Amino acid sequence: MNYELRTFIGISRLKNSIDRKSNILVKEYGLSLSQFAVMEALFHRGDMCIGDVKDKILSSSGTMPVIVRNLKKKNLISSYKDKDDKRREILILTEEGKELIEEIFPKNEDIIRESFDGLSKEEVKDMIRLLRKLGV
Repeated sequence: MNYELRTFIGISRLKNSIDRKSNILVKEYGLSLSQFAVMEALFHRGDMCIGDVKDKILSSSGTMPVIVRNLKKKNLISSYKDKDDKRREILILTEEGKELIEEIFPKNEDIIRESFDGLSKEEVKDMIRLLRKLGV
């Protein structure tokens, strides 16, 4: 039996299940999952350049301009040029964006938490420890 493959498939299915539920939630607020991910990154990490956000949310560079443009149109983020490097654009949440992410994030956190209801706290801690051991 290939336990590594079974583990990988299980982790992938768990992530897909969480993404499906999260997608339903964020669509209720007129967002895509990628847009939510950008807002969540800015909410928790603060102002960041586009490249750092892209790396944080594991997005391709080709999709970031569309995500950023659409969030700006909705007045959920804004940007400014980095004073030290004018080529870099720094993204920030607007007040409207902060209010929205403060409303959505706890609901998404509940979705994630509920996905682990079948495990004890110790089992979740073991999973974290094992993932870290793998460099994740």
